[in-house]
Amino acid sequence: MNLTKYETFLRVVELGSLTRAAEALGYTQSGVSHIINSLEDELGFKLLTRSRAGVRLTPDGERVLPAVRNILNGVNQLNQIVDAIRGLDTGEVRVGAFTSVAVHWLPGIIKRFQQSYPRIEFKLLNGDYGDVERWLEDGSIDVGFVTLPFPTACRTLPLREDRLLAILPKDHPRAKLDKYPLSEIGSEDFISLLKNSDHDARRAMELAGVTPRIKFTTKDDYAIIAMVENGLGVSIVPELLLQGHTDDLRAMETFPGAKRTIALAWPEASGQSPAVQAFIECAKQWVDEHPAG
Repeated sequence: MNLTKYETFLRVVELGSLTRAAEALGYTQSGVSHIINSLEDELGFKLLTRSRAGVRLTPDGERVLPAVRNILNGVNQLNQIVDAIRGLDTGEVRVGAFTSVAVHWLPGIIKRFQQSYPRIEFKLLNGDYGDVERWLEDGSIDVGFVTLPFPTACRTLPLREDRLLAILPKDHPRAKLDKYPLSEIGSEDFISLLKNSDHDARRAMELAGVTPRIKFTTKDDYAIIAMVENGLGVSIVPELLLQGHTDDLRAMETFPGAKRTIALAWPEASGQSPAVQAFIECAKQWVDEHPAG
């Protein structure tokens, strides 16, 4: 069994592009295309359709994908058992994270971890809340950064409470207030993340009994910041996301106050390898040693 073909196929599906998959895997685009063609010839049917917009699964590809995931997850579980027998000298940790953690926490955590365990390899997936939840469900990652409460059946370890702040253009009429009243959200043009990525802000507004007047929706956290800076509306974002991005906008506490709890999550039913266990411990220690702000 040639696992390289399955791994390449899965990465193409995850990234939606032969070019991006080639960059991630260190191959040429023609090399990735050759691997996919070889796998399709081996199976006897097309897995992907290609267009200028990228690639998408054929109906047959959709049927095959869960089995491919199961094969690769089974190999990963086998490797974890082998790692547990050998000890912590080798192994792989597959981590999923949303933007603010991927930018402001993960580099420091991985640097700390690599100082102690230089031979452990990492696979890092960056997405939104919905992406991390899906990756945990389908076994694409061993551990993910999430916010609580977390709907999937996973074990969780709370790491830190992170304030949710209102962000406004600097010349906004309410920018001079000490705190932004959430009761005013309904009268503003609101810039929102996609619904499956905006659990925290939506929960805060629901608790305050207000409904936002959503004018713009995006999947990109930093696009929200740029849009607020350009006077297109207001938003509510985590304090962690704003580190280094407050010069051209007004960030302020809300009234009533709002926050999110960042946590680590991993599948409840799976046994963690020594490498994953060590990563969880390292992440907790690093966050404890680096106060907010």
